[in-house]
Amino acid sequence: MAFIDWTSDLSVEVSIIDEQHKELVRLINELADAMGQGQAKESMMDIISGLGKYTVTHFNTEEMYFRKFSYVNEADHKKEHDDFVSKIHGFEREIQEGNTKLSFEVLKFLKDWLMKHIKGTDKKYISCFHENGVQ
Repeated sequence: MAFIDWTSDLSVEVSIIDEQHKELVRLINELADAMGQGQAKESMMDIISGLGKYTVTHFNTEEMYFRKFSYVNEADHKKEHDDFVSKIHGFEREIQEGNTKLSFEVLKFLKDWLMKHIKGTDKKYISCFHENGVQ
């Protein structure tokens, strides 16, 4: 059973963004599986690092559209992205330092943040993207 299930209420009605969100969900599920199987710290670090890198790629896609379309909420949205990346880097540091008790905290944070961000913050740009021909 997946830690996070992709459901239609997570769609932002923009195919490239939905595909990237699905990949983020897949990576979080991979991390949950690895933690559930008690995989080594190195395995968890690889997954968290990959998640962090993919997240930056995804955020760059959204932010490119924000600039292109002069999206009104760009600054606030970008701040949420920056805060997320900082939090991921913090988790990476703590795991490198041997704090493996973070597992539940990391998963809870990732799930809660992603659900809140997509269903709240990301949904706000749908009309802007659609008005500019991105679907």
